[in-house]
Amino acid sequence: MNHSKAWCFVLLLTAFTYSAVGGPPMITNVSMVGSDPSLSLTISADVGTANQVLSVTNLFQTNWTVLTNLVVTQSSYVFTDTVAASGSQCFYRVIDPNWPADSPPPGMALIPAGDFEMGNDFPNDFGDAAYEVPVHTVYISAFYMDKYEVSYALWNQVYAWGMSNGYGFDNPGAGKATNHPVQTVSWYDVVKWCNARSEMEGLMPSYYSDTNLTQVYRTGDIAPYVIWDAGYRLPTEAEWEKADRGGASGHRFPWSNTDTISHSQANYYADTNDYPYDVSPTQGYNPAFAYGAMPYTSPIGSFAPNGYGLYDTAGNVWEWCWDYAGNYTSDTETDPRGPTTGTTRVGRGGNWNYFAVDCRDSYRYGDDPNHIATNIGFRTARPVP
Repeated sequence: MNHSKAWCFVLLLTAFTYSAVGGPPMITNVSMVGSDPSLSLTISADVGTANQVLSVTNLFQTNWTVLTNLVVTQSSYVFTDTVAASGSQCFYRVIDPNWPADSPPPGMALIPAGDFEMGNDFPNDFGDAAYEVPVHTVYISAFYMDKYEVSYALWNQVYAWGMSNGYGFDNPGAGKATNHPVQTVSWYDVVKWCNARSEMEGLMPSYYSDTNLTQVYRTGDIAPYVIWDAGYRLPTEAEWEKADRGGASGHRFPWSNTDTISHSQANYYADTNDYPYDVSPTQGYNPAFAYGAMPYTSPIGSFAPNGYGLYDTAGNVWEWCWDYAGNYTSDTETDPRGPTTGTTRVGRGGNWNYFAVDCRDSYRYGDDPNHIATNIGFRTARPVP
């Protein structure tokens, strides 16, 4: 489609999840054509089963509205809509209403909706306790989270696509090996990378350069505007902590069978003299990974997952979150997204060359969004459709 008044594209969610076996039908061959000046759009798609009821959903100026339900005949359908020439974006997505919300995209885990207690469960622990209290109740809507920290291999794949499609990154990223987490990436890098991954997979990007949400954020270092119900994005700090706790409460670490930590559970720098809950038999770097040149990162998934099926949320590399760093309140919150302004962005989870105190569920780290280091990486989130 080629016109100057508006621009539109199709979002295809279910096609990335289901095969023809054991699930709803695949949605494939999605296409769209349109013409000026009426901006009449025709969306076509094939599905794996005849008479399947699908839903075409329109996002217009950031509000989802279901336009119609269609009964598919002969395993395909055509939908036509007319959009006013308002100069705004118009996104569509084709959805199977029977797609179960508890079936995550490949490589991701469902973080179920619910309350949790956010903050320091052990206020006498050494650390930034004042920064981790008061403990307060937070309700988080269901979302998907990467099971693993973004690997160097995945980073390179999306990075290469982005560089060929109008993206500009400040840093190329680094990794000890392709199956290790990417590191040496700034907050700005990873936010743009999230958009590139969304576009590469045919999903609506989450981050925009303007308040009208018309310019996809691809270059420069800015605080972007967000469509939360879209493609890949950084988790909020509250989402990250809920996911990290794995459905358990009242614990220091992502596992619920003990409130201690050792090198058998995470990749961090052990110091049993200063931290009584550090019970590793070996001091210093994790000996399983302290070889060759630094950094001493570990391959993603080297340790047991938490209750939600997430790996390495304690240790290995810090993980960037969306939020500006700021103080907690005692208020009960629903899907908080942090302060509206600030100078530093939150990182979570500890890393390979920091102590056990940083690996605790409640530990918070604020850093300049331009900062890069061999111990800073990330994982991404996606909304449940």
